[in-house]
Amino acid sequence: MSTTGVRRVVAFNWPKYAAAALLAAGGTALPGRLPTPVRRALRTGAALTAAGTAASLAASWWVYDRSALYEWGWIRPLLPARLHRHAVVTTGLDEVSGALRRQHPAARGVLLDCYRDTVSGSIRRAHRGQAPGHAGWPCRPDALPLGTGSLDAVVTALAAHELRRPAQRAALYAEAARVLRPGGRLVVVEHPRNAATIAAFGPGAWHFHPRRAWLRPAGPARLRLVGELSMTPFVRGWAFQR
Repeated sequence: MSTTGVRRVVAFNWPKYAAAALLAAGGTALPGRLPTPVRRALRTGAALTAAGTAASLAASWWVYDRSALYEWGWIRPLLPARLHRHAVVTTGLDEVSGALRRQHPAARGVLLDCYRDTVSGSIRRAHRGQAPGHAGWPCRPDALPLGTGSLDAVVTALAAHELRRPAQRAALYAEAARVLRPGGRLVVVEHPRNAATIAAFGPGAWHFHPRRAWLRPAGPARLRLVGELSMTPFVRGWAFQR
């Protein structure tokens, strides 16, 4: 039974989990001189913090360690039938290009990294922990270093939510449309902010974006939604065709 995914989540977000652990522990070691209502409120807060942390780790274990998410075979229906050239766009941590190489050994792929356009501390820690040789070509979401109409697919998996400003995500969609050949597809895999993620991650769910935020940039980029799949209630994939 794997716990690799949970270990990565904790390693990349350790300040948040350390703070939660301190708060939960503090709720059981309160000074006796505190008024009873204050003690009860603090203990309730500590208990809720512990429960929320446990729920988020359980959801992470289910998604990353128990589901077939990281096998990536489930996104095949979202990819074009013909896949000769593709790009993976990441924001510091590549989750999918290895699987694409295994599934499409004859295809030519390039890894592009928009890490410099992110602000997340967890992504900085993940980026520092990458093995040498696994980094992609530096890029910006509004300037992918690829020729117009040169690719069959652009794939971004569990990465684009780190582009925090809507204008950055809109620019990525527009650039994907530029570099795709007619009939090519932009495949976006993300944690949608929905009832499941809010229940599991609490306020942390607001780090993700709702479904409409992933559909909205497609119109101005002249990309058409042609496929949508769920992998557990916490992960969703969309295919947009040029």
